Amino acid sequence: MFICGKQYRSIWVDQKSNKIKLIDQRKLPHVVEIITLNSLQETVRAIKDMYVRGAPLIGVTAAFGFSLAMKQDTSVNSINIAYEQLINARPTAVNLAWACQRVAKKLQEIPASDRKDFSLTLANEMADEDVETNRKIGENGADLIKKIVNNKAGSSPVRILTHCNAGWLATVDRGTATAPIYEASELGIDIFVWVDETRPRNQGASLTAWELFHNKINNKLIVDNAGGHLMQKGLVDAVIVGSDRTTVNGDVCNKIGTYLKALAAWDNNIPFYAALPTTTIDFDLENGSEIPIEERGEDEVLMVTGKTDLGKLEKVKVTLDGINASNPAFDVTPSKYVTGLITEKGVIGANRNSILTLKK
Repeated sequence: MFICGKQYRSIWVDQKSNKIKLIDQRKLPHVVEIITLNSLQETVRAIKDMYVRGAPLIGVTAAFGFSLAMKQDTSVNSINIAYEQLINARPTAVNLAWACQRVAKKLQEIPASDRKDFSLTLANEMADEDVETNRKIGENGADLIKKIVNNKAGSSPVRILTHCNAGWLATVDRGTATAPIYEASELGIDIFVWVDETRPRNQGASLTAWELFHNKINNKLIVDNAGGHLMQKGLVDAVIVGSDRTTVNGDVCNKIGTYLKALAAWDNNIPFYAALPTTTIDFDLENGSEIPIEERGEDEVLMVTGKTDLGKLEKVKVTLDGINASNPAFDVTPSKYVTGLITEKGVIGANRNSILTLKK
């Protein structure tokens, strides 16, 4: 996708230096800083401290982490160390475990002398696969948007509400929840997006609104609690979110606050979709109650970072000293509130029978 008219992926190998590059998402939208990953330890920190975030991107970043580990040591012990450190960097996104298992297995199957070059080739392949997966998610989701257009009276835009960031910054390119938006826009469909701010890390405000702006998608930022009001007023045609983990019965785990949007959509008869690659489906978990929910540091709730009138980035406290906070990073939307899952293999029902067909 684009930043100031220049095309980027969220993670890539620089052709001149052969170094692994990524966008430090902690500093967006005010500063676009590209950093270099030089080691396994730096990769673990990038995942844990949210230089990168979003389930698909976390998985691909982990694959590049293995390649950096193999540059230093191609032994089985090195593979095992990389696996343990990467898979424990963040607990909720299932793509991380999927990527670590895939890469470790393949590396153990080949001679040590081949592991260095193979690991980087595999990471690049996984990045390309993610882009292609998101393209297909976009095509399948755009078909749903076309149906909304056909059912709408008049020429008003299709108004989509999204929560958190499931855009190209959460993947290698195009995104999951935003892929249908970009695809529909490229087909000439008039699209408007309501962007939840997504407290406490404000990924909607700092990432989704930013990337939609740079990719010329009309949008407005709203506070998290405005979505239900807009639905009641008939100003939302569909809700599309991403997913960090989806279980076999169709429960969707996503950024905290997603469940409340699903409830509001249900009450107002508005379709609620989760867009996700099939790698985000955890076939080992039957329902959402089994998903480990990451509890992040309380400073994310107690502090906020912004840009002053003088152009300086500052972090300020929003509470009195001594106030404590709880910070669960995700919630689970029960499958009964999910209209459908938009995957690269098609749009399916959020139920066990439909999901198990994807495993074949």
